[in-house]
Amino acid sequence: MRIDLHTHSTASDGTDTPAQLVRKAAATGLDVVALTDHDTTRGHAEAVAALPEGLTLVTGAELSCRLDGVSMHMLAYLFDPEEPALLAERELVRDDRVPRARAMVARLGELGVPVTWEQVARIAGDGSVGRPHVASALVELGVVPTVNDAFTPDWLADGGRAHVDKHETDPFEALRLIKGAGGVAVFAHPAAAKRGRTVPETAIADLAAAGLDGIEVDHMDHDAETRARLRGTAKELGLLVTGSSDYHGSRKTCVLGEYTTDPEVYGEITRRAFGAFPVPGAGGA
Repeated sequence: MRIDLHTHSTASDGTDTPAQLVRKAAATGLDVVALTDHDTTRGHAEAVAALPEGLTLVTGAELSCRLDGVSMHMLAYLFDPEEPALLAERELVRDDRVPRARAMVARLGELGVPVTWEQVARIAGDGSVGRPHVASALVELGVVPTVNDAFTPDWLADGGRAHVDKHETDPFEALRLIKGAGGVAVFAHPAAAKRGRTVPETAIADLAAAGLDGIEVDHMDHDAETRARLRGTAKELGLLVTGSSDYHGSRKTCVLGEYTTDPEVYGEITRRAFGAFPVPGAGGA
């Protein structure tokens, strides 16, 4: 089985619609794909409706968190999307995205970059606006060659010249909410230092004690040495190890199925979850 547990659609900052994403996942030869848009489940219904036969969908979301002033992301799988407490927190995070993006546009203007809110809103479309959309605007203007090049101290990285903080959930509160909604929690790309500051790896032990299920080890932003170190940490703490592409369509260079999750780990995730169940494809429209 080929299992990719971290992808994004136009419901947040990907460039493929949820329907396009699941069709591509099937065409790529994946058996299981998780749709984990940022702080939203809006793409799930479309993905389910279009799910090809032979592909299983894991519903989820990537929650924006902050620990001691450092941003981090928590992948939540198979939770009840209507559970009130987690739903309210996701809405709180999403509602802060537009003012934050507008503030980043204003800061770029102060730096002499003629990005406009209208441009960023056009790029975001119906998705939850975020830094990747502002980064895409910088690419359109020729300020940087790629989206990844916008995530530097010169521009949009944490603490960068045009960076603006947004509401982010305390990760220990996120764990409580995910578990309360019947979900499974995995710390996304915990050592992706090229994105900016990362939380100390010593914090993983505290998160594990609070209910963290696993860490995303096999990821494009982790080199071989980092993956080996994180595997050791996971073994020591009894955490699950996942791998995934973090696919964003054409917005980033990663490809579907670039990294995958072991079927036994996937099986354990499905056993632990009780908020929702994987959806087997029946041949969508």
